[in-house]
Amino acid sequence: MKSFIHLICDYAPGDLAWSEVYSAMMARLPADASVHFTSVGSFDTIATGFVVAQLSMADKDLRPENMVVFANCAPRRDKKEARSNNAGEGLVYAMTKSGVRVLAVNSGYSMSFVRDDLAELWEVDCADEGSQFRSRDFFPRALERVVAGDESLRTSRLNPSEVIRDYPEEVIGYIDSFGNLKTTIRAGDAITQTLNPGDRLRVRIGTVLRTATVATGSFNVMEGDLAFAPGSSGHDRRFWEFFQRGGSAAADFGHPPVGSNILIEHHERM
Repeated sequence: MKSFIHLICDYAPGDLAWSEVYSAMMARLPADASVHFTSVGSFDTIATGFVVAQLSMADKDLRPENMVVFANCAPRRDKKEARSNNAGEGLVYAMTKSGVRVLAVNSGYSMSFVRDDLAELWEVDCADEGSQFRSRDFFPRALERVVAGDESLRTSRLNPSEVIRDYPEEVIGYIDSFGNLKTTIRAGDAITQTLNPGDRLRVRIGTVLRTATVATGSFNVMEGDLAFAPGSSGHDRRFWEFFQRGGSAAADFGHPPVGSNILIEHHERM
């Protein structure tokens, strides 16, 4: 069966590093395998984890049957001291409850958003040191084995709650190409339970303070208005997002980075 691989990494499209990684992967994958690339910011494990969950938890009718999600963002920030032999965070293999295979560097929040949807989690037989460029030199072989269904890749079984941290709450989780700020505030959270369409919010992100209107979707506000509404990400518990109809919420807030804290300072019910 033809394989489809979602590759998520912090290399920019067209960068030399990306080209080398892609070449090394294609040298090992089956000739009929398809690869789709999603780029996140350098060392951005929050966005990495957000994307991993959104893609791996998709409904069956919205994804290819034989899909693998491979997430490669390894900032080597799990230890502050100097590293020996270019060691870095290790790879893990996971299977979601719906049967999607995930291979990922367990760095920062890269697995946090999908943690509670995992049926199993394993350490894998792959070197985590010995190369400055593990993504090119070691990881393609591990991905090849996952795609081939080689279960000998799995070594020790892991408890997700022990080795994967909670995702950060009330921060920016992902910024899309339209400038929409996808947050880690979800439907059913304490904040969103108190909101009704039309309510006015005073919101601070970083040093920027703005007023936003609570909405139910992207098009039930006036052109140019800043709104806060359930977004398209998060599946059964949607993540809320800030958007500006006809504009960019990211620009309106001064282009805050992913991970920026969100503070709702005032809530005026209409």
